[in-house]
Amino acid sequence: MGDNVLLAVGVSAVDERVYRDLLRRPRATLPELAAHTGRTTVSLRRTFARLEELGLVSRLAGRPVRFLATRPDVAVAALISHREEALAQARLGALALLAEVPPPEHRAPEELVEVVQGRAAVAQRFIQMQQTATDELLVLDQPPYVQDPGQQNIGELERLVRGVRVRGIYAVSALEIPGKLRLAQESVAAGEEARISPDVPMKLAIADRKSAILPLTTEASALADSAVIVHSSTLLDALVTLFEVLWRSALPLPTKSFEAASVGPANPPDAELFTLLAAGLKDEAIARQLGVSLRTVHRRVSELMGGLGARTRFQAGLLAARRSWGPVDID
Repeated sequence: MGDNVLLAVGVSAVDERVYRDLLRRPRATLPELAAHTGRTTVSLRRTFARLEELGLVSRLAGRPVRFLATRPDVAVAALISHREEALAQARLGALALLAEVPPPEHRAPEELVEVVQGRAAVAQRFIQMQQTATDELLVLDQPPYVQDPGQQNIGELERLVRGVRVRGIYAVSALEIPGKLRLAQESVAAGEEARISPDVPMKLAIADRKSAILPLTTEASALADSAVIVHSSTLLDALVTLFEVLWRSALPLPTKSFEAASVGPANPPDAELFTLLAAGLKDEAIARQLGVSLRTVHRRVSELMGGLGARTRFQAGLLAARRSWGPVDID
């Protein structure tokens, strides 16, 4: 355990050490604590004044002056509650400050677009945009990533819990990353609406149709090093339109598990298999994502193509979707 576990609730490392010492020596006098800690009684009085204000200690009646440490669970719970109240007030204050911001139509042209440079800054602005979304978040998901693609996007899950509608379109190249399909399916289980497309042209996130973030360059080596923030404007409207066009042509992300099945109307082929086929994934990538052998994928693809009379893998996936053997309710 670290030396300053109470820093998050406003307790300095020096004050925490005194509090811990008092926990081990209940009702100790100032001289006793001074002798043990090597500090002067004057500095300890200042420390105890701060600890009393935070509710971590209480002064006992009588002489000499003695202090009693409040139980850590009770004291910290109160401090967390106070901190949450302060954060709530800050949020309300931020909303009030919005009245001082000029309406979008009064923005100067140079204020409609911002350029952000540096991976850390780009990641921070994306997180900030994600956290401020209150109605809808639109995302084009394409590698490379600033954050670890093997880790779940906790910020998005929090938005879903708060009732924000999240729609994501995953590029085929994204789902070729081991484990990415599983993470996407977890997001769908949490409420995300997700689709796959072989035609995702870039990374993009749009919050509440009021602001968007996208890479400044298409060069893979520098894709995450700089970004453009676009505020309400005809340019933002065009980005929203692009997303909606891609959404209508994309295939729903498969959500079922990979199970053996023969092809036929009475026993339809696996929805994940034909969706990934239609999305353009290669057999090797499909095998990795579904956790089966390449041989199993080859066999199932052959069965699917034979049962549908398809000449190509892509055609088999589309024909299966057309026959409604899976989640193909394209809006």
